[in-house]
Amino acid sequence: MLRGNYNAALGGCYVWSKVVTTNLSSFWSAHATQKSQNIVALWLLLMAALVAIMVVIGGITRLTGSGLSMVEWRPLMGTLPPLSEAEWNRVYALYKQSPEYDKINFGLDMAGFKLIFFWEYFHRLWGRLLGVAFAVPLLWFAAKQMIPAGYGRRLLILLVLGGSQGVIGWWMVKSGLSQDATVSQYRLATHLGMALLIFSLLIWVALDLRDGQSQRPSGHGLGSLIMVAITILAGALVAGMDAGLLYNEYPLMGDGLVPVEYGDEGWRDAFENPASAQFHHRWLAALTLVAVIALALRAQVIPAFRVRAYMVLASISAQFILGIFTLLNGVPVWLGGLHQAGAVVLLASVLWLLHGTGKNQTAHN
Repeated sequence: MLRGNYNAALGGCYVWSKVVTTNLSSFWSAHATQKSQNIVALWLLLMAALVAIMVVIGGITRLTGSGLSMVEWRPLMGTLPPLSEAEWNRVYALYKQSPEYDKINFGLDMAGFKLIFFWEYFHRLWGRLLGVAFAVPLLWFAAKQMIPAGYGRRLLILLVLGGSQGVIGWWMVKSGLSQDATVSQYRLATHLGMALLIFSLLIWVALDLRDGQSQRPSGHGLGSLIMVAITILAGALVAGMDAGLLYNEYPLMGDGLVPVEYGDEGWRDAFENPASAQFHHRWLAALTLVAVIALALRAQVIPAFRVRAYMVLASISAQFILGIFTLLNGVPVWLGGLHQAGAVVLLASVLWLLHGTGKNQTAHN
């Protein structure tokens, strides 16, 4: 009898220990998975911040007229700047053979050349650092099996998009090495659009990882996001044609709300007429202001989304006012750079709000 009770007790202890061990194992496994997701999410948010800085550096490069100072593309050998007087003379001689030197910067001395060279070099160097900062940790996370199921393909897509951005950047610069010495506004918009696509995907995937589930933006929110994107791309067309140097007044453009040049370029007017490009950017910004404010006001009634909604309200208001102030002052470099940074902050805040108010969906690898 005693022996039977003893065996039963031992059996009970064994079963209990198995249950406890299994539960602890499951807990630590789940904890490790969530910890891995948080680490990867933090890395992606850091990458998004680096991309945001890259966008601002690119804007300053354009505003300072530095984008065509490096007339050759050396993806590997171009990592280091000129380190000797002979190398500086070589790259300076190459620049003096470019159409931009003859038509815009004729007589530019070495000191002036070094100044514009700095910004273009810094822009390219930052891009290379971005590539390393993404590729090396990605390999590490893959080797340590820290990438959750459903996210491997997304990260590979981001890697490919990042690599293609370097090619797009040179494709854009090459358009400015033609005889008219101007960068194509279409290629500039493509380059900026790709950067902001990468930025948006980095943020969205990071938020998916942090929350442990995939989200997709819902109706009104998606419409507002599209309007923000279109307005930013319209701004790229303005930048590509230096249209911000026209009509430095608001809200009128000359004697009316519509510039007298509107429609002069026919079906290409929206893309090749500087005055029309500025007109469209102005009024797209106003429509986006209304749409995004409406989105934020709808979201702020829910306590969980109130902080995100206030962030959106602050960023859209600041960006709209900053855009007008930049225009009225003739687009100085510091204001133009701030306006470009404001666009990135606005995009990030809208994405943050939309992710919280979006619909759940299952991630697939």
